[in-house]
Amino acid sequence: MSASSLCLYRPLITALFFSRRRLISSSLSSSLPLVRVWSYSSSHSSNGPTPPPAIVEKMEEQTIGVAKVDTLKQKMELLGILCNDSCVPGRYTNLLCPKCNGGPSMERSLSVHIVQKGDLAMWRCFRTDCSWGDQVFIDGRAAHNEVKKIVQFSGQMTEESLRLEPPGEKITAYFSERMISDETLRRNAVMQRSGDKDIIAFTYKRNGLLVGCKFRSIEKRYWKEKGSEKTLYGIDDINDAAEIIFVEGEIDKLSVEEAGFCNCVSVPDGAPGKSSNKLPPVEKDSRYQYLRSCKQHLDKVSRIILATDNDKPGQALARDIALRLGTHRCWQVSWPKKDESSYYKDANEVLRHMGPDALRKVIENAKPYQLCISDRVVSSDKHKPERIPAS
Repeated sequence: MSASSLCLYRPLITALFFSRRRLISSSLSSSLPLVRVWSYSSSHSSNGPTPPPAIVEKMEEQTIGVAKVDTLKQKMELLGILCNDSCVPGRYTNLLCPKCNGGPSMERSLSVHIVQKGDLAMWRCFRTDCSWGDQVFIDGRAAHNEVKKIVQFSGQMTEESLRLEPPGEKITAYFSERMISDETLRRNAVMQRSGDKDIIAFTYKRNGLLVGCKFRSIEKRYWKEKGSEKTLYGIDDINDAAEIIFVEGEIDKLSVEEAGFCNCVSVPDGAPGKSSNKLPPVEKDSRYQYLRSCKQHLDKVSRIILATDNDKPGQALARDIALRLGTHRCWQVSWPKKDESSYYKDANEVLRHMGPDALRKVIENAKPYQLCISDRVVSSDKHKPERIPAS
């Protein structure tokens, strides 16, 4: 490591750890569930010569549970920190920062450290215009900033811990009436509360991990599991998508999939009461924090189709998304007429009354989004949406 690199990392190392430690890891036997790690500490007079290592070093064997380290890595992955095999306890690893993506040069500016015992992981981005830092604990203690919203439970949220099971006849019949197939329910891991045949469970997953769950009674009463992450429903379906479709609810996401588009996500909290031309400061824009947490996915998207509800809140939601993600890459669907005096409200209504082919055409005929700001119209070029099949 060069002298300049050492100077860059020394402030963090000094601030976090006041003693010097070197860690030597032994090989991991395939038959053992634990990784053995040895550490030693040294102390000597600053005025005298440095004693030989054999005298200074006192080896102390410690064991680190692999499961603990894996849990820390999973929690970091929820925040976009993708740990690799070099992320081992006691070492500093440089990774790509999910907040700034390493700047124009895409440098690995995020220094990640898992403490020796595997109880804590911490990180800091050393780019001056980012400086993102935080930490996660193995025991569920609250950390700072975004981590607080995720690390509110001990261990990983699972279907078993939430007492979920595959949907029964009553719930599958409910979705069948809405033209949503059992295959689509399985693909999106739609479940029900164990022992309660009237409660639908929409599971929110990121990188295949369960990070949240929204419950809905058949009578249309909603609530969320405590500790659920606020993210887009179906986020894993747009990992490699260049074009995506935004809808207002989970059932609309499933409906769009029935029309052949799997590159669709739903907002987690529905639509706002009203919109505004002026964007609030980032720290006050809490309602749309989920857009910032999905920045890695959204930044690489070239085209966004807004298929929100055909009412005032739905139009306000479309406007808010367009302002935050860029009107130049947004298109908007126009829901067809239901009769002489009214229009269909959303994707599921079109699917139920007109069928999947009609819904597909509505989406394919989306028009460039237009937003008037101070008598100035901002719009995009017309383009056909990309259909991405289910994997």
